[in-house]
Amino acid sequence: MSDLDTGSGTVYIRERGHLRRVNDIVLAETKPAASCSRTNPLVLRKEHFVFTYNEEGSLRYTAKSLFDISLLFIADNIHHVDSLVGFPEQVGDRLFAAAEEKQVFTNPDIAPRALKLFNDAYGERVLSSLSLRNRFPLLAERVCEIKTFHSLKSLDLFGCRLGDSHDMFQHLTSDSLSSLVQLFIGGNNLSNMGLQRLTAPIRMMNKGLSQLQLLDISYNPISEKAVRFLTCLPKLQELDISGTNLKLCTSLKEALWDTMGLVHSENPLDIFDHSSCKTEGWAEQVTKQWETSAAQLPKQKKVQESRTSASRFFGRQKFVREVLTAAPIVWNKEEDGKREMLHFYKVATRNCTHFSQFIQTPNTQKEMSSQNVKKRQRKSEYGESNPHSPPAKKISSSALTEDDLDLLNSY
Repeated sequence: MSDLDTGSGTVYIRERGHLRRVNDIVLAETKPAASCSRTNPLVLRKEHFVFTYNEEGSLRYTAKSLFDISLLFIADNIHHVDSLVGFPEQVGDRLFAAAEEKQVFTNPDIAPRALKLFNDAYGERVLSSLSLRNRFPLLAERVCEIKTFHSLKSLDLFGCRLGDSHDMFQHLTSDSLSSLVQLFIGGNNLSNMGLQRLTAPIRMMNKGLSQLQLLDISYNPISEKAVRFLTCLPKLQELDISGTNLKLCTSLKEALWDTMGLVHSENPLDIFDHSSCKTEGWAEQVTKQWETSAAQLPKQKKVQESRTSASRFFGRQKFVREVLTAAPIVWNKEEDGKREMLHFYKVATRNCTHFSQFIQTPNTQKEMSSQNVKKRQRKSEYGESNPHSPPAKKISSSALTEDDLDLLNSY
């Protein structure tokens, strides 16, 4: 070993199963977490080795490949990476797993930028479906991180207490979520004004939710006036308005048929039981890490400026404890069986000349005769159900009200 030139750098040798520096210098200790890993990237750490036991019970360790060590180094410094566009998907998958293992995405200072980095490069591979059903504490704590998922096709926000003016509305109607196909926003205390705000961008600027095929707005205090705000969704195939102020009657069936081509389903649609919307993608375990870190509630943690107004007012610990102990909005199957399920769907073809071909059953005939008076009263609102002419009050996407103009100015 005397011929080794140690002037060009540190040299390691393996002797009798032990890795050591020349001149019997022990391995360097891991640098403190506060120091930057970039200053000395060649310092070896325990994570650079794989420890195993042989048949005799002796501990053995071998060095990881240079590729694995490089991944760990990049994961440690992911916030310094400018872009991952062009890197192979296999590399991105392993790099994401390395960053996830190091809890990079639980750090509120780094997580939004790191997630955006992966989303810009790999899109729906990071997350194609996200379910936050009845997990309003998670949405409140991680709203900035959740907004970075811009390739979602399915999003379940049932029971997340959005109200009419949540920050998520602007994200839902942005170009970044133009690929959204399924949206569940039931049980959020959403009124007519909230639904108007949600559909304003596509009605006025033809952007946002243009690909939406399924919409769940059940268990919200909306009325029949809210139906007109949904006529701007060109690809809507299935709609759930159960548990709202809407009642199943002939005028409602006529309105939905004439404006959107939707008919009432006699049997509940399975797609609205929320089993089809699950968190899928590389970031599936990241959401679980967020819940775990929120439950731990560290005693001393600075409240970030990007947190919600409620957390800033009450303090993070008190706010999270309150929302974690609050009872979520839950609708069990037994109660649903007793309620009137208002599920509507679009038929494959519209060869029929009138929607009555779908509703002229013995049960609906009785309904029509018993509600004949109500039908006459509501015809002034929706117009006569003439198959050759649209309803009198059908609102076109170009018609702007004063409220619409105010919403337009806010975007």
